[in-house]
Amino acid sequence: MALLNTFPLSFKVRDKRIAIIGGGEEALNKVRLVAKTSAQIVIISRQIEADFSGFAVQCIERGFAVSDLDGVALVFVAEESADAALAKAEARARNIPLNVVDVPAECDFYTPSIVDRAPLTVAISTEGDAPVLARLVRARIEAMLPPGFGKIASLAGGLRQRVESLIHTGPARRRYYEALVTSPQVEAAVAQSPIAGRFQAEVLLEQHQSNSEATGIVWLIGAGPGSEDLLTLRAQRLLQEADVIVHDQLVPDAVVQMGRRDAEQISVGKAKGHHSFSQAQINTLIVRLARQGKKVARLKSGDPMVFGRAGEEIAALRKAGLAYKIVPGVSAALAAAADTATPVTLRKVSSGFVMATAHGAEDSDLTHWAGLAQSGLTLALYMGKSIAAEVAGRLVAHGANPELPVGIVVNAGRPQMTTYAASLRSLIDSDVVLADGPAIIFVGEAVAAGDWPNAAQIAAQNFKVA
Repeated sequence: MALLNTFPLSFKVRDKRIAIIGGGEEALNKVRLVAKTSAQIVIISRQIEADFSGFAVQCIERGFAVSDLDGVALVFVAEESADAALAKAEARARNIPLNVVDVPAECDFYTPSIVDRAPLTVAISTEGDAPVLARLVRARIEAMLPPGFGKIASLAGGLRQRVESLIHTGPARRRYYEALVTSPQVEAAVAQSPIAGRFQAEVLLEQHQSNSEATGIVWLIGAGPGSEDLLTLRAQRLLQEADVIVHDQLVPDAVVQMGRRDAEQISVGKAKGHHSFSQAQINTLIVRLARQGKKVARLKSGDPMVFGRAGEEIAALRKAGLAYKIVPGVSAALAAAADTATPVTLRKVSSGFVMATAHGAEDSDLTHWAGLAQSGLTLALYMGKSIAAEVAGRLVAHGANPELPVGIVVNAGRPQMTTYAASLRSLIDSDVVLADGPAIIFVGEAVAAGDWPNAAQIAAQNFKVA
């Protein structure tokens, strides 16, 4: 993950002055932004050309004087002139944060695109590199946040002292606030009136006060095949609520970091030939954490119910009498099908789709698979990359047609995805060396319908920003 060159923060401007040097359209654009604050805004320019009449600002039509920066918190320079040069020098001499419009190299700070739900604000910045992208992201967030969301934020602020007096632990208070901002009843009441909103919030507070003992829960969450944008919305929401994130080795760090900043992160990485935690130890860990009253996100690659050993963890949670929920994820086979445009079910070709693990497969399994492949079903074999040629040979030995199409996708759903396409016979005879990473082996007539030659382009399109 790339490092930030700027640190995002919120700057206090209440009862302070913001000076804007310039009187044209660029200055007006900055006024539109800073006028959303309670600061005193001063426009200074020898020529005030733009129409500032719709804003509560003070316009001073003269040259800049160094005394103009007395008591100023922020300075915007929105023109090129001798006055602008003097203002920049004076701002730097006084260590006042400076923004020079359209000159990122001279800026101490950048002005983000802002989603305004005061007192809630969401700022989107690209460090001055791509303001158009920031505006597009802002439009998406605007659509996600109801206009009245800020009223709930104000309500939460007004309740702070009362909540602290009645709920005495940080985790319990956090649970109350999470319930407050996600409650449909509170949202509806706030829309009706501030009094109705306060009443509903108090009802919720009483419920939490009487139920102050934390109740632990484990969410078994599918993280998808790797790319963070394949995570479900529910998974993202629960990661933000989790006190602890217990994650597998294949789950990318970018997905883990979607959790709450103060959430504990525990890697129970299990890779081929190396298990830092046994399954029994993982079971014990999540039971212990839930018994402590914590919300546990058990983050698994792909889908937790597909070769994720979720059954063993569910059994342990049931035995301990603990609550759990399942959050599905995109399994690697489905991501592999998407990356290669392979229709694993295809009318008149393949009427079904079978997912199985190739590692440790018995002869009886292979006989069954060979029959299924011959009947037209598509096989998706997990955990078989190192023995791919061997599995192909055993399938043929058990009756599969040597000319059946085969497709292998390594790192499905990830930017480094690679593929190999041939037939069972070619796979047996070749010395193909596959890339590092988890692989899916497709076998069946429907595999031929995939766009394997252009798979890299298809996958690349999936990672482009819409």
